[in-house]
Amino acid sequence: MYILIILGIIAGMMIPMQTAVNNRLTLFTKAVLRTSFYSFLSGSIILFIINFIMDPGKFTLSFFASQSFSYVWFAGGILGVIFLTGNIILLPRIGAALTVIAAVTGQMIIGILIDTFGWFDADVKELHMMHLVGVLLLIAGIIYMNAKKKGNVAKGHSRLWILLGLGTGMMPPMQTAINSGLRYEVNSFIYAAFISFLVGTIVLFILAMVINKGIKLTFHVGEFKLKTWHFAGGLLGAAYIASNISLMPYLGVTLTMMSTILGQIVMGLIIDHFGMFNLPKYPIDQRRIIAVVLIISGIALLNFF
Repeated sequence: MYILIILGIIAGMMIPMQTAVNNRLTLFTKAVLRTSFYSFLSGSIILFIINFIMDPGKFTLSFFASQSFSYVWFAGGILGVIFLTGNIILLPRIGAALTVIAAVTGQMIIGILIDTFGWFDADVKELHMMHLVGVLLLIAGIIYMNAKKKGNVAKGHSRLWILLGLGTGMMPPMQTAINSGLRYEVNSFIYAAFISFLVGTIVLFILAMVINKGIKLTFHVGEFKLKTWHFAGGLLGAAYIASNISLMPYLGVTLTMMSTILGQIVMGLIIDHFGMFNLPKYPIDQRRIIAVVLIISGIALLNFF
């Protein structure tokens, strides 16, 4: 059991690493949309190979002819685009830890709304008082961590970026709910993930062609050279999804979510503390530790009640 929880934490660490790698790739693409496109493209290729090996029948004309192609085929990929692109924008502005925490808080809030009102055909769950306490702890943690944040972003602007983080963080739960519907249509969660990545790739290609006038890629920027690992964002995203699929049958939804979220927060703090991937340093101090304790406490209340 403990080994599986550790694996869940490692899986969660992949998300801030994905965001940091994609942020580095932006140096060579010169545009966030192009970066998101290459990340989705690499993830799509990896998931295609996995699906083709596991079930090549899902790529035949007869399979596609039997599908209804409802909104669940397309909406998940679009929400994924918003989330990934938002994270790439936020990371250099508010740091890895705060980007993760704002996104996680958004996930928790929209998760409560989906459960309470049964959105996206989800089972309705009664709103518990401790859910509200959990959300308040999450918000308090973010405010406390950001209260004396230093950096090259003005505090007022920093708050606006956090609001953007909350908004983009609301995308994954909705994406998961929609992809769950697609999962039952195609009878495969991994195939649903592939479709989500593929739709996101197509959307980003169109946006990059219209807004950025193409998907150009520079191989040298000053003393920096484009390397293979700069495209690892798609691999990390695909590995995160595969890890969740593998762990949920053994740990359950709650423990899987708790372990992966803890991994996200820990990795976000590590990236900030050491300034990894040439990002600004935000050292771990007493304030950040207290804020993380508040946030983890809020997440625990939201998941166990």
